[in-house]
Amino acid sequence: MIFKAVRDGAPYPDHNTTLKKWAEIPPRKVWLADLITTKRELALDKLLAEDSTFYGDLFPHVVEYQGFYYLEDGLHRALRAALQQRKEIHARVLVLEE
Repeated sequence: MIFKAVRDGAPYPDHNTTLKKWAEIPPRKVWLADLITTKRELALDKLLAEDSTFYGDLFPHVVEYQGFYYLEDGLHRALRAALQQRKEIHARVLVLEE
């Protein structure tokens, strides 16, 4: 299995983090097997697009909440990494307190 689990929606409260604030979080390595997705579906055209990160953040966004890592943005990038047989990705991790 690529990810720890697949969810439809986030179990954590809305954090209202802007793209500017996300950009201030330094990327770090995260194991794909530790990630829980917050989206159940993906668009194949986005997965296969060569310029999929051209207008967005290069690094996926992960929220750490209650000891779990939720992949909030970057499902296509994470899946692309898995298809390249990588076991980890660099992501920006926002730690939410309870």
